[in-house]
Amino acid sequence: MSFLHVLGFGLKVGHLLLMLCCWIISVIPVNWFINGGVMETKAGLLSDGGKIWMRLWEKMFGNSGKIPHHWYQKFWSKKVGKTWWRKLLFTWVLMWIMVSLWIFSYLSLQASEKRKETLGSMCDERARMLQDQFNVSMNHVQAMSILISTFHHGKNPSAIDQGTFARYTERTAFERPLTSGVAYAVRVLHSEREQFEKQQGWTIKRMDTPEQTPVHEDNHASENLEPSPVQEEYAPVIFAQDTVSHVISLDMLSGKEDRENVLRARASGKAVLTAPFRLFKTNSLGVILTFAVYKSDLPSNATPNERIQATHGYLGGVFHIESLVEKLLQQLASKQTILVNVYDTTDTDHPISMYGSNVSDDGLQHVSALNFGDPFRKHEMRCRFKQKAPWPWLAITTSTGILVIALLVGHIFHATVNRIAKVEEDYRDMMMLKKRAEAADVAKSQFLATVSHEIRTPMNGVLGMLHMLIDTDLDVTQQDYVRTAQASGKALVSLINEVLDQAKIESGKLELEELQFDLQAILDDVLSLFSGKSQEKGVELAVYISDRVPKMLIGDPGRFRQIITNLMGNSIKFTEKGHIFVTIHLVEELMDSIEVETESSSKNTLSGLPVADRRCSWEGFRTFNQEGLTSPFSSSSSDLIHLIISVEDTGVGIPEEAQSRVFTPFMQVGPSISRIHGGTGIGLSISKCLVGLMNGEIGFVSRPNVGSTFTFTAVFSSGCSKSNEYKCQPTNNQSNAVSSEFQGMAALVVDPNPVRAKVSRYHIQRLGIRVEVTSDLNQVFSSISSGNTAINMVLVEQDVWDKDSNLSALFVNKLKKLDLEVPPKLFLLANSISSTRNSAAISGVYNPTVIMKPLRASMLAASLQRALGVGNKGVCQNGEHPSLSLRNLLRGRKILVVDDNNVNLRVAAGALKKYGADVVCADSGKSAIPLLKPPHDFDACFMDIQMPEMDGFEATGIIREMERNVNSRIQHGEVSVEAYANISNWHLPILAMTADVIQATHEECLRCGMDGYVSKPFEAEQLYREVSRFFQPPPEQNQ
Repeated sequence: MSFLHVLGFGLKVGHLLLMLCCWIISVIPVNWFINGGVMETKAGLLSDGGKIWMRLWEKMFGNSGKIPHHWYQKFWSKKVGKTWWRKLLFTWVLMWIMVSLWIFSYLSLQASEKRKETLGSMCDERARMLQDQFNVSMNHVQAMSILISTFHHGKNPSAIDQGTFARYTERTAFERPLTSGVAYAVRVLHSEREQFEKQQGWTIKRMDTPEQTPVHEDNHASENLEPSPVQEEYAPVIFAQDTVSHVISLDMLSGKEDRENVLRARASGKAVLTAPFRLFKTNSLGVILTFAVYKSDLPSNATPNERIQATHGYLGGVFHIESLVEKLLQQLASKQTILVNVYDTTDTDHPISMYGSNVSDDGLQHVSALNFGDPFRKHEMRCRFKQKAPWPWLAITTSTGILVIALLVGHIFHATVNRIAKVEEDYRDMMMLKKRAEAADVAKSQFLATVSHEIRTPMNGVLGMLHMLIDTDLDVTQQDYVRTAQASGKALVSLINEVLDQAKIESGKLELEELQFDLQAILDDVLSLFSGKSQEKGVELAVYISDRVPKMLIGDPGRFRQIITNLMGNSIKFTEKGHIFVTIHLVEELMDSIEVETESSSKNTLSGLPVADRRCSWEGFRTFNQEGLTSPFSSSSSDLIHLIISVEDTGVGIPEEAQSRVFTPFMQVGPSISRIHGGTGIGLSISKCLVGLMNGEIGFVSRPNVGSTFTFTAVFSSGCSKSNEYKCQPTNNQSNAVSSEFQGMAALVVDPNPVRAKVSRYHIQRLGIRVEVTSDLNQVFSSISSGNTAINMVLVEQDVWDKDSNLSALFVNKLKKLDLEVPPKLFLLANSISSTRNSAAISGVYNPTVIMKPLRASMLAASLQRALGVGNKGVCQNGEHPSLSLRNLLRGRKILVVDDNNVNLRVAAGALKKYGADVVCADSGKSAIPLLKPPHDFDACFMDIQMPEMDGFEATGIIREMERNVNSRIQHGEVSVEAYANISNWHLPILAMTADVIQATHEECLRCGMDGYVSKPFEAEQLYREVSRFFQPPPEQNQ
């Protein structure tokens, strides 16, 4: 029976056993397994499990596997005794005994087959190698026959004699390591015998007699041999290697077997082998390989008669078969594992052993055929293992192991089914809880989306109307009320955004944008946001950015601003004195940066107060090792910018017991913190997630009553070489516009604190002003008089100025008496308004100009412009540059606003009209479609997403379909382009406008054909970022 038959039978048996087991499990009540008798009315495993098995059974086997309903009811309703369970166990054990016996026999057969395949592979490999080595030596002998034909028969007189032949064969013996000698016999006709013998000087001898074979004997002598009898032709040996020189003058045709080999060789033109014989001296077996030497002009397709007539002689080589096989086996490492025998099987009834012992073995044996080039003689290699086959331990252990496992399965099956009932009940409870949790999660997301939309929609109206109200004629009190209401509304929107960001983080839907932005402008904006609070508290607030950090980066400026705002907001909240210092460096320059002030000395901090060692805040970063900076940054792509940002404060610090939950959402440091300072406790959690999205890490170090330092890393792309590939993030920074006004000016900063002086130098140098630093007022005049460049301004720190009022008054007097055409302007750098009272006590009209900290480019430029009387003395409204303002972009543009909420419609229309746009309103998506059917004169459309009857997505899809149809008709010439306002490709910019920031994502807007996304309530900066992608200011305004 073949393996396939056995496998098929096993599969059929397994199929039947599977049907039996499934049927038994599906009909036996679980309570019988537990109690061994009566099935209780309480639902157990098979109250629903039996039906489940029935359905699974029908799906697996179809109608053929269905169990009749009455049999199911019969066994389901009857009491089943313990006898059935015992019979089931007995059947189970018996079945697996049979299975293990089958597995044992199958694996034993496989082991035997594998052993046979291994023997066959090893034997075939040796046979192939033996043939290859024999063929190499045979080729060398054949090459020698060509040499004899060329230099003996082709030359007259011959170029070869016995001496030459003996020396040549001796020197080239290494090429024929398997031959013990080579000899050449020439063909001599009977008519040429007498002349040939006279020429050679010896008589052609007979090779053997019926009594002996002198060629193969040790004690033979050629002079004692008889002359060759008269015959038609002779083949006397004329050349021979020294090892077989005794065969010279012997007639190779006088021996019976040798004559047959010679005649076959010259008639066939191929190599011919003799039967094995004992070699001279070595007494080991060998064979003679004979080649016929022909005339050089013999055609390749010559007949046997033509070959006979063209024969010059015969070249023979003696091969040592035993040496050949021994050399082969020595090359193989596994030669000891098998026994090799080589036979000449020309006579199949009486094979001749050429190598190996003749011990017969009835065990496993493999035969490989050998082909030595002679089709008449047959050879083969027989191989067998030295040792007997080992015990089939794999089959024994596998079958035994399977049987043991089956017995164990049967043993624990009873306990298993007892547990199934409990597990099934727990599973039903778990699935119910899972459905409730999923429903609660969906409800939470829907609730957040609904609450976001419902809160932001009226807030959009409130903030929009307040923004429009503040542009009207109001007195100071009314303006203060409006600003207070705006601040409260923005705080509420900020809180909503934080909650929604946390929801996005939990759902994994928070993604970053790729925009080009100015890093310094982002920090200036954040400083402006917290400048009021820092001035009220008298806290020093400063930012320093390393010169090696590129000005323009590519990333998400909004999320980066959010991280900085969260960290600085916490520092402002918990710091009552001292300073808050933000530093930004490249990671690779951090260890050498001057700004890494981490020692305990107060001179190394911004305000002179001790701070927490910021190095401890990045100890756990993967970016750093014990030796400092890791090497990957040195070889990273030049386009990637790795930043490390630290926010250092001298606040109350974080208690050690609360530091482990700093980044936990909705967790405060202590129960009193939220009452004293307020907040939701999710800002740091959101910041940690955003840092992770930026491929960075965040950490902190805090010392109670000393302060805290938060440090994070972020990866951006360089924006210097890719300015045209990414959208640009508009900023309020004016340093580029005004820096040319201060070119060539010089400033002198008086500050004994090196860290604070470096920050002041950084901000002043951003305006193109050359800066010098001195530590006290006494050194100012020496710097002014000794310098080669005129000093245009002197900036003195407030604490230096207030330290000695007399010295300050004396300094002012000396400054006025300087013999200069334009004396330098005097400025005071102050943290708060209250700190400037001492300066008012100084008499005279030469009072210093106060510049309030924190320093930032736009504020510093405006102060210097007013004091020095250069450039534009004012500041543009909202910090916008005139050539980039929304008014220049939107003036004269006809825009359609679609919103179902009348308040939001008025707010959006009022905001756009404020910037000079011509606004048309529509209260639904359905009413907007006929207005936007080409041709029309609208330049853009702001469309709400959530509207009744037809939402913004559906309306946008219909509008895009209308545009595609018109464009297709114009391209195919069905209509003229003049009929559609000379526009061949209609595509109206449509911007989504919604208060739902969860569902109305940017990707969904793009999928339906929208061009951008504006969340309500939108600000001027956000509106400008989207509108500037489609509109350009008029040329005269650009100029």
